[in-house]
Amino acid sequence: MAKVSKTAVCGKAVVIPTVRFEEQSLTSFAGLVVFQQLFAKLELKRRLRGCFRHLPGNNVYGQHVIVMLLVVHLLLGYRELRDLRYYRDDEMVKRLLGLKRLPDVATVSRALARADGRAVNNVRAESRHLVLERLGGLGLARVTVDFDGSVLSTGRHAEGTAVGFNKQKKGRRSYYPLFGTVAQTGQVLDVHHRPGNVHDSNGARTFIEQCLNAVDEAVPGARLETRMDSAFFSEEIIETLGSTGVEFTASVPFERFTVLKGMIESRRRWRTIDERLSYFECAWKPKSWNTRYRFVFIRKRVHRQPKEPLQLDLFVPHEEGYDFKVIVTNKHLSAKKVAAFHEGRGAQEGVFAELKTQCQMGYVPVTTRVGNQLYMYSAILAHNITRELQMLTQATARTTTAKRAALWTFQQLDTMRRNIIQRAGRLVRPNGNLVLSMNTNPAVEEEILCSSSDLI
Repeated sequence: MAKVSKTAVCGKAVVIPTVRFEEQSLTSFAGLVVFQQLFAKLELKRRLRGCFRHLPGNNVYGQHVIVMLLVVHLLLGYRELRDLRYYRDDEMVKRLLGLKRLPDVATVSRALARADGRAVNNVRAESRHLVLERLGGLGLARVTVDFDGSVLSTGRHAEGTAVGFNKQKKGRRSYYPLFGTVAQTGQVLDVHHRPGNVHDSNGARTFIEQCLNAVDEAVPGARLETRMDSAFFSEEIIETLGSTGVEFTASVPFERFTVLKGMIESRRRWRTIDERLSYFECAWKPKSWNTRYRFVFIRKRVHRQPKEPLQLDLFVPHEEGYDFKVIVTNKHLSAKKVAAFHEGRGAQEGVFAELKTQCQMGYVPVTTRVGNQLYMYSAILAHNITRELQMLTQATARTTTAKRAALWTFQQLDTMRRNIIQRAGRLVRPNGNLVLSMNTNPAVEEEILCSSSDLI
């Protein structure tokens, strides 16, 4: 690196500039040019237009444009609908949406209220289809779909919400949708929307079957796997999965089967998996079931200093220095690999965290149920599209692992905002050719140009 003088580096900045606001073709989000290419490649506007074809078309802003605006709104990192006033003059946002003028907040709110259940189902189907197209193009030998619910809380009395179990915000009204996510791509495959006062298993069997059948059609010949927590443990779901050839693991609830506690406490010989884990297993079934399954009992060494009075649980086994769990499975792998596979479902919590913190999925913007569902699917589209961009422009980082980690090392959306999207630019027309001009930065230039070339 060439040496530079102190005078070439240091400078005085004493005068405070006068602030002026003028009409210019400026953008604070020049990096959206990459998403403009991605939207065109995915034909996102055409797909969304078809979702609202049955609704009256006498509005200046079509419903599909409003959903695209919400997707961009969330990509930019905004949360509340009223925040769109801060970028309504941004030239790159307008070009991305194909508009000369962005709608105001009231227009967006009314558009959400005008939507109906058929439109929501159509958007849901298109969101699912985008993920299935990606899976079909990958040609995977196995596809892992994880199922779990996540609470979406609100302080308002929105249609379809109810007071239910809410660990973080007790007593709040909420929705409690059930999600199916694909482990290999880190995308949300589908969502079953529900009020907040239902049990995790409400509608689960039908939803699980629909998701797995859709994946089976999109990736014929692939081996299907699924992982679930104890809320989905039932003979109905387990037998359905076993009869269709889907490989599964599911946590077993101690509270429903007191015999499990006795089996663990009476066990004297545990086989070692590693320095933390040990196990034993047996073929077992609850008394009311017809079929025996493989049950793997896991003992995990933990280092916790007891700080509270000891209160023995009537159902959960207790031994100082250990935690216990039971997994039911039809896999023929070793207990070590079964435990690793089941633990891998923790990656789904990371997907939920990113959806809520960076795509604002936990926000409930309006009082109508369909409007809130459209906002939720916009957040899911924003997340899935971000993952799609990275899969199109990057090589896979790993092969199939025991925990079924995502095949790509994904950047979080917040990182992409800081590095790529939030870049100042100016739209100019030298010799009649539209040019997006940005400040020189080798890292940004390489990122944007490489991504653009991969999307052509």
